[in-house]
Formats: sequence, structure tokens, C-alpha cells
Amino acid sequence: MLVNHHPQRPLEVKLTIPVRTYDIDFAGIVSNIVYIRWLEDLRLKCLDEYLPLGQLMEQGYTPILAGTEIEYKRPIQLGDKVEGCLWLHNLGRLKWTMQAEILSNNQLSAVAIQKGAFVNVQNGRPIPIPQELQQQYLAHQQIS
Repeated sequence: MLVNHHPQRPLEVKLTIPVRTYDIDFAGIVSNIVYIRWLEDLRLKCLDEYLPLGQLMEQGYTPILAGTEIEYKRPIQLGDKVEGCLWLHNLGRLKWTMQAEILSNNQLSAVAIQKGAFVNVQNGRPIPIPQELQQQYLAHQQIS
């Protein structure tokens, strides 16, 4: 697993992604739904690095996903070397937007945008973005 901090990509994480036999569809390429799982792996990596999920749950809130847009650029096959990267693109008062790229053999295979928020675990209502995350995002913005 790799972590890299790109100046225009706040809180960026990178992840080497193995292509499994069960990821392949009848056409011999990675199934579209697998990319969604990879995005989840990347978001969990980001949380591990910057705002651990266990810590969030102890405080009574959790991130939720409100939407995913993905554009497939080129197919990925079994045996390809795959790497994903994800970063925080925008952080509002209540909502966040992340962007991601999936590369296969160092070529862009997919791009994605995911939007979400944080909610109170007890009532499911949105809460303001956790201050710890806001501070890390703002610190990065000042550096770049």
C-alpha cells in the first residue's frame, strides 16, 4: 500500500489493488461493480489515514455515501497491475466530495467522483463535517 501527498490533491491516498479471479466477468474483464468496491477500499484507507472510523463511531457519527459517478476509460483484465488513488476534492459545511482514479499498467482506466456527508448514528441526521477533518483539509489548502 502506498501513500502519496500531491499538492493539488488534499488527503490523497494510494492503494495497490489486486485483481482477483472473482472480479472478472463473462467478457474476461473486471466487472463494473468491482470498481465500486475498490472505491470503498480507497475511502476506508483515507479514513484510516486521516480520521479513523472507530474514532468516528465512538463519537456517534459516521460517513455516508450520497452518490457515485464513474467513467470507465479502458478495461482491466486479470494480471494487470492496478493502483487506485483518492483524494478530498471539496469540503463544505455538511458535504464532502472525493475524486478517484484507477490506473491499470500505469494507464488511466477509470475516474470517479463520490459525494457524501457525516450523520449522527442515533438519528441518521447530517452533522457538520468533523472539525479534525476540516483542520486537515484547511492545512493542506494553505500549503498548496
